[in-house]
Amino acid sequence: MKRTLIVGLAAVVWLIGSEAAHPEVIFSASGSSAASIQGQVDAFRAALGTLNSNVAGSFGTGRREINWDGVPNALSAPNNLPPDFFNVNSPRGAVFAGPASAFRVSGNPAAGAPPEFSEINATYPTLFTTFSAPRLFTGVDSNIVDVLFFVPGSNTPALTSGFGAVFTDVDLADVTRIQFFDTNGNPLADRFVLAATGNETLSFLGIDFDAPVISRVRITSGNTALGPNETPGVDVVVMDDFIYGEPVAVPEPGSLALIGSGLLALFWLHRRRAEP
Repeated sequence: MKRTLIVGLAAVVWLIGSEAAHPEVIFSASGSSAASIQGQVDAFRAALGTLNSNVAGSFGTGRREINWDGVPNALSAPNNLPPDFFNVNSPRGAVFAGPASAFRVSGNPAAGAPPEFSEINATYPTLFTTFSAPRLFTGVDSNIVDVLFFVPGSNTPALTSGFGAVFTDVDLADVTRIQFFDTNGNPLADRFVLAATGNETLSFLGIDFDAPVISRVRITSGNTALGPNETPGVDVVVMDDFIYGEPVAVPEPGSLALIGSGLLALFWLHRRRAEP
């Protein structure tokens, strides 16, 4: 009986704790080629689980991915990508937000479009490379992009258990980063992406938590937005694949407290029965 009471009370404490700490597992690598980061990317994928189809609704477990390569030519460079494309057009539960004023996927050279953001700066194809060809992703007018999570194909806010991204041409250490936030806007983690020497390099950073706790991530790519001019000290960085845990609906307010109240009632019932 005592063991039952202790276990029940522990469950109540866990449920009522609204901001319980969640351990994180970090996956990180950088190098001169896709092979340099492939091992960490695959390990992160395995930690999140099976790749799910790009359909509406939540599978509850597994992962979603965005590699940009299926974006229609009409919604890629030199045109901008709708911020909710990967929640409406191709439901994966990800919506992009500022500080960037807009969002852009690079063009497909096979379709005669400018590759790797060369419509912004002709030198960029000598700086950037792809993890999954041919497209890349960036914010417009800012190097900071937020990613919000929803139950795919809906306006229902969601949480994910992990998020990772591939970056290209990270030159400076402790600049490019991903910040993770819970549903109340509280920080969960803030980690820098590994730099690599030279141009056309790739870096990867992913963090996996033990439960769906991430409501939003903020990605800072380099120290300046893409532009037509290059100056000393500028580190322009863009993104390739996004990999994240299956978005699941945010619990309704009070639902955990209600469960906790029920367990507390059960605890006191067991205690009274145990009394002589």
